[in-house]
Amino acid sequence: MPLHVPPAPAPALRSVLTALGSPTAVREAKTPSLRAAQGPATPELPLPLHVLDRVSEDGTAVTRLAGWRFLIRCGDRAVAAAETMLTPDGWAFSHFFEGPYIASTERALRQAENMKGAHQPRLLSVPGLYMLTLWLHGDLTADGAGGHPAPTDLLVPLAPAPPGIAAHRPHRVAELLPMLTHRVTPAPLLGSPA
Repeated sequence: MPLHVPPAPAPALRSVLTALGSPTAVREAKTPSLRAAQGPATPELPLPLHVLDRVSEDGTAVTRLAGWRFLIRCGDRAVAAAETMLTPDGWAFSHFFEGPYIASTERALRQAENMKGAHQPRLLSVPGLYMLTLWLHGDLTADGAGGHPAPTDLLVPLAPAPPGIAAHRPHRVAELLPMLTHRVTPAPLLGSPA
């Protein structure tokens, strides 16, 4: 089924376009592939980037919107990504970056297009595990900037995934969240009361 990509806020897109048009921003970016790219670079596939802050006692994932991420395409491939963040003055360009999550995001999106059912793609970061997932939300009419992962939503860990978690294997939130919560929760120190 086709993915229903939520529209990014217009100021977020404008900030990325402005940064791409700035020779200084591109030259100073730590993205050799963006600096070396031939031809026009265009931002595509805006995905809201949510951060998993904690899991409540009832098992609900408490998340917050951290920004919007755009894949930067040059020719037939994504060479980098651009992130925006919300400031007191509105959406602003944050930074360009590259690395394994670019290709992994593209792969996960292609994989999601071949899944049954329709989904709204988002990104979910799990900072305690240095993990990023493609979050496939089941409510296509939802605002991409809000909400929490539903138990039936899918999470697709992107590569590189933490040890013991297979990259690009879809999991229902209800199945993966308890495993992530267990891994993020620090173990008690020896000799300390439990």
